[in-house]
Amino acid sequence: MRIGAVSYRCRNKDIDFNLSQIERALKETEGKVDLLCFPEAFLQGFDSLCWDYEIDKKIACTQDGEAIGRLKDLSLEYGVALLTGYIEREKEKIYSSCIVIDKGEIVHNYRRISRGWKEFDQTDDHYDEGTDTSCFVLNDTRISLALCGDLWDQPERFEKGHLLLWPVFLSFPLEMWEESELKEYTKHASSICDYTLMFNPIDPDTGSHGGSFCFHDEKILDRIAFDEEGVLIWQAV
Repeated sequence: MRIGAVSYRCRNKDIDFNLSQIERALKETEGKVDLLCFPEAFLQGFDSLCWDYEIDKKIACTQDGEAIGRLKDLSLEYGVALLTGYIEREKEKIYSSCIVIDKGEIVHNYRRISRGWKEFDQTDDHYDEGTDTSCFVLNDTRISLALCGDLWDQPERFEKGHLLLWPVFLSFPLEMWEESELKEYTKHASSICDYTLMFNPIDPDTGSHGGSFCFHDEKILDRIAFDEEGVLIWQAV
């Protein structure tokens, strides 16, 4: 299976623009990938919430809503499975989630289990975390999925296996990335799975420098440079 890990710019509170970025990536990788992956909260932008539920519920997306419907249509149109982080609303709850769509259908929906996605000193029980960390299977490949801080807060919850997809939102300064953080993320991911694809959005407004990476055995096998839009394509082995 060929997997594309996208590091593109996204805009906070601009679902239309972010959907256009997803379609752009589909066009640019047409015929080259079986699964195309986008970072944490990419659909709305990581800083799209204000922690007032009556406002935030309007930008959060339901699984049967228009934005997810558009992703289903794109999956069918391009014949490619899609994975993206998004802010999800189910009934009266809001989650930081990650959806996987294949052949126009939802095949997996993961909800972040760690609370670092929200301003938890300002939020009430409308803003919640998931509990399920089970793998999913796509094209006969068993895949672990975690969002950002989940692997740091509760690494024991995740199956040690072959392949991990790790959508993140990280806004470290470039010096910190290169001097320490990238090494720590590489080492930590390698303690969970044999191979990890980690992908981060570009967001100049919040200082996120992007970057997509393939980690194996505490080494970086391949990467997309910081501050450069691109898609890292990796052949699952």
